Amino acid sequence: MFALVVRFDLTSDGADGFDRLVAETVPLILTRESGTLLYVTHIVEGAPLARIFYEVYADRAAFDAHEEQAHVKRFLAEREQYLSAPARVEFVVPGPAKGVPAGAR
Repeated sequence: MFALVVRFDLTSDGADGFDRLVAETVPLILTRESGTLLYVTHIVEGAPLARIFYEVYADRAAFDAHEEQAHVKRFLAEREQYLSAPARVEFVVPGPAKGVPAGAR
């Protein structure tokens, strides 16, 4: 398993555009990426201009395949106009958990 958390901080007028871009991209991830196990987007409570993504892939190869998809390349290129700072990416290693198969940790 390969996982990451990404935080996006948006400009004051960027939330609507960013959210539209996400709404266009996520259905393509769901239907075209069998190696993407979880792709969860969040609005941060109390911080309406922040978004958190939690992404889990079958392995590093699945993540690399995700990054090569046309819809992901479009998202990566177009998101920049909505950001107030560079995206913060944290690669994470699962610890004790509920809902994650033991062999995937």
